[in-house]
Amino acid sequence: MVGQRARHRSSSLVLLMYLCLLHPGASGQPQPSPGAPAQQAVSVQGVRGSSVELACGPGPTPVMVLWSFTPLGSPVPQPVALTNGVVSKVEAAASALGSVSLRNGSLVLEELQEGARGHFLCQALHTADGQLHAAYSYLSLAVLVPVSKPQVRLSDPSPVEGTSVVATCAVREGTGPVTFTWQHQAPRGPGKVLVEVVEPLLRLDPVNRTHLGWFVCSAHNTVNRLSSPGAFLDVIYGPDKPVITVEPLGLTEEGFWASEREEVTLSCLAASNPPSRYVWLREDTQVHSGPTYVIATASRTHTGLYTCLAHNSHLDTRTQTTVQLTVYYPPEGQPSCAVLPSPRAVTLPCTWPGGFPPAQLQWEGPQGTGPTAPSNVTWSHATAQLPNGSVFTCTGQHPALALPAVCRITLWEPLWSPTCWTTASLGDQLIMLSCRWPGGEPPAVLGWLDGQQRPLGSNSSSLAIHLLQAQDNLAGREFTCRGTHPLRSPDPYCQLQLEAPQLAVAEPRVSVLEGGEAMLACVLQHGTPPAQLLWLGPQLRQVEQGTSGFTLYPEGAWLRLHIQDADPARHKGTYQCVASNAVGSHHRSVQLEVLRYPAPPNVTISRLTYARHRREVQLQWVLEGSGNLTGFLVQRRASIPGTAAWETAASDIEPESRGRRLGGLDPGVLYAFRILALNHRTAGLPSPVKTPADPPFSAYPAVLAAAGTGVVVATVACLLLFQYAARHPETFPCLGQWLAPMEQRGPQRGSRGGTEARAGTEAAATTPSSDPAQESTEAPVNVTITVTATP
Repeated sequence: MVGQRARHRSSSLVLLMYLCLLHPGASGQPQPSPGAPAQQAVSVQGVRGSSVELACGPGPTPVMVLWSFTPLGSPVPQPVALTNGVVSKVEAAASALGSVSLRNGSLVLEELQEGARGHFLCQALHTADGQLHAAYSYLSLAVLVPVSKPQVRLSDPSPVEGTSVVATCAVREGTGPVTFTWQHQAPRGPGKVLVEVVEPLLRLDPVNRTHLGWFVCSAHNTVNRLSSPGAFLDVIYGPDKPVITVEPLGLTEEGFWASEREEVTLSCLAASNPPSRYVWLREDTQVHSGPTYVIATASRTHTGLYTCLAHNSHLDTRTQTTVQLTVYYPPEGQPSCAVLPSPRAVTLPCTWPGGFPPAQLQWEGPQGTGPTAPSNVTWSHATAQLPNGSVFTCTGQHPALALPAVCRITLWEPLWSPTCWTTASLGDQLIMLSCRWPGGEPPAVLGWLDGQQRPLGSNSSSLAIHLLQAQDNLAGREFTCRGTHPLRSPDPYCQLQLEAPQLAVAEPRVSVLEGGEAMLACVLQHGTPPAQLLWLGPQLRQVEQGTSGFTLYPEGAWLRLHIQDADPARHKGTYQCVASNAVGSHHRSVQLEVLRYPAPPNVTISRLTYARHRREVQLQWVLEGSGNLTGFLVQRRASIPGTAAWETAASDIEPESRGRRLGGLDPGVLYAFRILALNHRTAGLPSPVKTPADPPFSAYPAVLAAAGTGVVVATVACLLLFQYAARHPETFPCLGQWLAPMEQRGPQRGSRGGTEARAGTEAAATTPSSDPAQESTEAPVNVTITVTATP
């Protein structure tokens, strides 16, 4: 109740103050009516949600302030707040304007609402000179609304290229005027691009692939500026006609080229959204799927047409592009150079066949460059004042080779001069004139001329050969070989003259003893063409190698005939050395005399005796006279009736020997022996036949041997007898008595033991035994001793 009364009083106070301010005051000045003209009002702007302060005019601090609000379109003012400086009152309905408060008479509106848009009237009472004065302030408040965050709406987010698309920039609220701007950013672009459209609608008619990307719109008014999120416009297009690139890049008039054995990459790109799918065809045959086709090692078989097919699966559209790929390959090996002689010039051919395209060849010499041509190029260059050792280079270039290939020719003059010689064919039917001048580049040209300097046959390089029919009238004729070379002046030459052979022998007569060795030799002194040498034997037959003891030794111009084991019957006679060539022959004779050795001296057997057991004989002999000897020969045969063949008992007896022991005899056969003296192959007369005799008898050695054997046997028998007698004294009483003392003394040592033993034995034979107890009752024993003497 108290609160209600207070609120009633407050309302009454406000009403009273309001009514007072509506009537003329003490000053007598009238109050402005609520319908005062708008142009008298002060315009004030505020932003929704922010704060604004409305001042109640200038002047001293008022005693009372009353604020009223008239909404737009309403003629009735509404009280808002009043204050007397001590007490302030804000109407509850003023919350529609915002958070209302008074500050020193000014009306403060916080969290400003759009309902505050309208006219505010401030009535203030002032005291001046003791009187009350009323003042009025009329304000027009405009509440501004910020633009909301704009949104881009696309009529078709994925249009097909060529159709129409509308982009709308939607703003929910905002105090006008609102201004719009558009920006576009491509997916791979450097940044946003401003679109020259300031309206909320962006028309893309027709849309194309350049419009693909994000679109952003911005809206701004006097309060703020906001930009929308990006809206992606996915323009569907393609595929365009594919573009094919080849790496490494090589261009031809028809298309592309690549080198053999290198990696080749074919790339295909067709602009399309969504991206294209690619298929590679080679000569209408699929070889790969994908945008890149790699040939790891290119070969000449990879040459052909390659087609790239691009397919847009969204639109189901296709495009294609075909290119020609040619695989280049160089010629095999290296360029081949040569040089051919010509009069006062040289011809230089250079070839390098094969390859695709053909290699380009060019000559270069010491005086500059020469001609150029593919695969084969020839340069004819004069040799005037061309120095020896000049180098010419042929360079071959091919696009498939990183470096050029070269071959070089060095011109040089052959050394010395031509050399000539002649040979003859088998049977001397043809004569071959040969001429050689080796070396040089180009090789020298050689040709034969006759004695009148007329050409014989055609010319040739380095070696010239001319054949002549063998005739007798060729002897003494001269022939010339002339050589020409581009770097040699004047032309050198060589000459030869055909001539019959001439011979000479080392010795015209040769003597040799029978069985010895002879050497016949002849030498070819001259002859053109070279002659053939041979030896003819005494029967005018050609001597063959290794027959009948003949050996031939050809040594240069010499031909030696070696004769071994000379035999008068086979080797004695006249030998001829014959030399013959195609233009004649010549021979020289050598007389060979084979002398027999003189007969050796006769031999006589001086002693022929048996040795022990008659299985060996001891032979001794003596010479009768003097003469040369080479050895002795001993023969034997058994002295059996009807046996007359002699066999060799010893043949390797030195000529200095005069005795020999011969074994291998049969004791039961009586042999006859004879001996012959030998001189090389000549044997002397046999010695008289002799049979072996027994050696002379000598009794002294036999007797001594027999005596010694008998003494030993007798001594052993006596010792056995004495031992028996000593052990059986009853059998030999006297001998037992004599031996008993000796047994007690024991045997005597030294050199005299044998004599003493014999003496004791003799004594024991004559001395009777003194001990009858030692006599034996056993029967007597007979001892037989047999002594055999071996002579």
